[in-house]
Amino acid sequence: MLKRKISEGVFLLPSVDWDRRLFDSLIPLPDGTSYNAYLIEGSEKTALLDTSDPTMREVFLRELKRIKRIDYLIAHHGEQDHSGLIPEVLELFPESKLVVSSKGKEILMAHLRIPEERVQVVGDGEALSLGNKTLEFLYTPWVHWPETMVTYLREDKILFTCDFFGLHLATSKTYARGDYSLEAAKRYFAEIMMPFRSTIEKNLEKVKTLDVSIIAPSHGPLWDNPQLIMDKYREWTSGAPKNIMVLPFVSMHNSTRIMVDYLTDALIKRGIQVERFELPQTDLGKIAMALVDAATLILGTPTVLGGAHPYAAFAAFLANALRPRLRFVSLIGSFGWGGKTVEQISGMLSNLKVEILEPVLARGLPKEEDFQALDRLAEAVLEKHRNEGLI
Repeated sequence: MLKRKISEGVFLLPSVDWDRRLFDSLIPLPDGTSYNAYLIEGSEKTALLDTSDPTMREVFLRELKRIKRIDYLIAHHGEQDHSGLIPEVLELFPESKLVVSSKGKEILMAHLRIPEERVQVVGDGEALSLGNKTLEFLYTPWVHWPETMVTYLREDKILFTCDFFGLHLATSKTYARGDYSLEAAKRYFAEIMMPFRSTIEKNLEKVKTLDVSIIAPSHGPLWDNPQLIMDKYREWTSGAPKNIMVLPFVSMHNSTRIMVDYLTDALIKRGIQVERFELPQTDLGKIAMALVDAATLILGTPTVLGGAHPYAAFAAFLANALRPRLRFVSLIGSFGWGGKTVEQISGMLSNLKVEILEPVLARGLPKEEDFQALDRLAEAVLEKHRNEGLI
């Protein structure tokens, strides 16, 4: 971990995890990640903002032991990739106080057994002076836990946002650069933030009143063009969906694949962008990213033991959990003797405010009437997208 100067008396302490490939035993990390802490040295007091993941203990503590004094440890969020080394910091600096939101106190005392006498609660909008530097705390609940907050360093115009505006990206660069950083940020939003779009929209309104020159998240590089990522978040949270249809599918004996191939061509002929993903080979993060912009989701699945293939069911579960801005959903696939695939999948999408388009299920290999039904489905998608003003 190399201490990097951001501005006078303000330093980035990144624990770069170059090799991690899975987060929360679920989220793919194709480019690793980092766990960013920040050190702010005021004329009277010193504050450390967040810690690091316990897996990076040696890397983090090696740099921390070179610091002579920490008066305040700011904890923006209770998840252990940020808070996991709080006990070690409090032990190294016995005079320091853990500064948290009111909900953060409850969560961190429960998860890490922090002694209550070491905790200092700050209110929404409250300020804390370090002498020549002032920290202002803003509550940002459900970005993406109920206790989350951000810190604004007034004199330097730096907004420390923890998971807000973060990106899983291991890099030697201090600042985000190029389309690749935006793609990583979109993946991060899709996998972690998308279920909380409505509250994120409110929190965007809250922070837009600040004069911000740098956004400093707790994962990935910093944003020295903060308007860029803030505009993207507004687009992803409140913008209209696009003329995009997402098609995750699994095929056992080729019947569903034949239908997927036919529908893909039928939609492309009608001017609809198709994002197609074969399960289970597909990186789930790619599906999540496609769902950020999509207007329509169509699942392709064979029938297994009377219901959807487990991988297709998982894709439905994922979409329901992420709560994208979808407008329309349908299902295509094959069956042998019968089943309740449509009822099963429909029941798994209860979080989505969508219209269900007529499914197309073929018995065995698709026949002419099945291809005609797929054409009708493609026409229905086209009509719906036109009515939504997407084409």
